[in-house]
Amino acid sequence: MRVDLVGLGAVGAGYGSRMLAAGLDVRVVVDQQRAERYRGTATLVNGVAYDFPITGGVDEPADLAIVAVKSPALDQAIDLLRPRVGPDTVILSLLNGVDSEAVIAAALPQATVLLALTVGIDAVRHGREVSYTSLGRVVFGEPTNLGEPGPSVRRVAEILQTAGIDYVIPADMRHQLWWKFLINVGINQVSAVLGAPYSAFQVVGSPAREAMIAAQREVIAVANAQGVALDERDLDAWLEVLAGLGPDNYTSMAQDALAGRPTEVDIFGGRVSQWGRRHGVPTPVNDLLVQLLRAGTALPPRRFG
Repeated sequence: MRVDLVGLGAVGAGYGSRMLAAGLDVRVVVDQQRAERYRGTATLVNGVAYDFPITGGVDEPADLAIVAVKSPALDQAIDLLRPRVGPDTVILSLLNGVDSEAVIAAALPQATVLLALTVGIDAVRHGREVSYTSLGRVVFGEPTNLGEPGPSVRRVAEILQTAGIDYVIPADMRHQLWWKFLINVGINQVSAVLGAPYSAFQVVGSPAREAMIAAQREVIAVANAQGVALDERDLDAWLEVLAGLGPDNYTSMAQDALAGRPTEVDIFGGRVSQWGRRHGVPTPVNDLLVQLLRAGTALPPRRFG
């Protein structure tokens, strides 16, 4: 089976390297400019060099297409995949947020788009080098997964199992997407404002941890207003995951902020503030985080690492 991978950042390279090492037919789909830059240069993942096949343009439809870019690059990723997907192609979007799947499904209706997310991955990218202590797990499936999984879900499970990538197929995938959203709104935004690694959030009662939790409780309130049953148990489940992450590693949003790159604040706190206004739910913590992160884009880049 062929796997097309769009996005060779920390997440894409981390999972792609596992698939390549397992002998799967993995191809990194890029535009011409990136193709010239990538060809002939290996990607180092935990110190091991991987020569990912680089491709683009029209091809036979892939069996699985994985989208692992940041949200501002989603439209370009869709354009890259358009001539490479068909009725038998399954697409997994590993983007943050809760609406990328709907965007992809509307643009590529000929393919099957499953809901998906990653949790517990602490990969960090420096140029063409990626390192991690945990790849976490991929959570995916149809919106509701009861009984025997369908052929699309089984195909993805087979590929992940072959690559040795942990995965979960939950009964309520929509709830899981919102749980991941709760995680990102808290840890990503606060870590980006502070420029702090996971260790700042692993100490019970620390100011960073309390700020993160305050932002996440606003997500719970907004989710409840939209009919999604998040509660304190979801927050507790995240804190258990947080305890196992590499203390010296950084969230992707903190890496972006420290490097002076655009952040995904619009799909995190921006969405929370928007939905809060719609439903009359106060979101003062996220309102402030959004303003701080947007203001930070005007600052000169800082050295990361």
